[in-house]
Amino acid sequence: MTTKTKKFNFIILSIAVFMAFSFFGLSENIRGPTLPRIQADFGISEFQLGLLLAINSLGYLTGCSFTAALGRKIGIKNCLITALFVMALCGVAVFYAPNYIVLLLSFLFISIGMGMMEISLGVIAATIFKKRLGTMLNLSHFFYGAGSIFAPIAAIGIMSAHFDGQILTWRYVFLIILSCAFIPLIPALIGRLSKQTDNQKKSGYLALLKKPVLWMVIAVLSLGILCELGTGSWLIIYLERARSFSSENAALALTMFFVGFTLTRLLIGPLADKIGFVNTLVIVTGFTGFVLVTGVLLGNSGVPFIVATGIGVAPIYPTVMALIAKLFPDELDIAITVIVTIMGSFIVIANTLLGGLINQARVIFTEIYGEAGVGMAYSSGILFIGICGFGAFIAAIILRRKLKRNNQLM
Repeated sequence: MTTKTKKFNFIILSIAVFMAFSFFGLSENIRGPTLPRIQADFGISEFQLGLLLAINSLGYLTGCSFTAALGRKIGIKNCLITALFVMALCGVAVFYAPNYIVLLLSFLFISIGMGMMEISLGVIAATIFKKRLGTMLNLSHFFYGAGSIFAPIAAIGIMSAHFDGQILTWRYVFLIILSCAFIPLIPALIGRLSKQTDNQKKSGYLALLKKPVLWMVIAVLSLGILCELGTGSWLIIYLERARSFSSENAALALTMFFVGFTLTRLLIGPLADKIGFVNTLVIVTGFTGFVLVTGVLLGNSGVPFIVATGIGVAPIYPTVMALIAKLFPDELDIAITVIVTIMGSFIVIANTLLGGLINQARVIFTEIYGEAGVGMAYSSGILFIGICGFGAFIAAIILRRKLKRNNQLM
């Protein structure tokens, strides 16, 4: 491959990665606005609606778990192509779904496709962005953030649109948005990954799991992502019920959270490359724990601190992915699969425990403090998330010490 051809191939693959990340964020965040309409259309209960959401976690973890093995057989780029194609087909399946069971299966395969995208995009991005890895991975995840911000707007816009004298239903949201998979599919088909990249010699899963550094990376990532997802999920209800915010002001606060999140991913990459990935993780996890705990303790005046959590959590995932690429270059796909799968399992369990904690705290506090106990319960949930942020900070410090002792600090 000539230098000119290599440059063209790099550009094509970069476009595929950026487009795929945008599609990932877009497709993952269209469910929220459609759920009330899905429930009304099929007449399903809250339990069935919860099952519909739970199946997404199951499918995602399933997709993450087998993609590395599949990639060794068909190539990691072909895993991405397969995932995009499956998700596009699922858009059609959802559109024509005659009943709840078909819808449930369609959601399962959509989330399997997302899991496959998670692993394949992580491997491809870490492979092609050899220079300025931190910058490029943060930039890649900026496109995910941009897609996430646009998703609810797009979903509501589609369901408000008129065609042939009728308002489009929620089914068109899935048909139109998931059909966008064909956009990144085109450059993915054109670009080429070297055979050496797809077929590197790799150690087994068990050998990787015996490495203490791997578990420290898992701890930083899992606790950090719990802070990201927990704050994003509980912020509005916390502001409304613990801080007496109006729905509009609470929604504005969440928007500012995502704006800070997205802009940070756009801007922090060069800093991560300059000061090192591990040092970056120590700083951002410490910041995350501090602003969350301080925000709760300060009451209403601490809300800007909690909103600023978006700045702290934004670099965690892409910086960890960059670190993995440096620490495990010969078993990159396996490392990402193991770490993301364990992280995903932890998030499912932790979210369940977090919901149980808030529910139990609500029972206890309302018995003691009456109606004020409701707000205290949600405050305890945000405080728990902040403690997890400090847990990620401690894990990052331990990781830094281990890597420094092994002369692997980067």
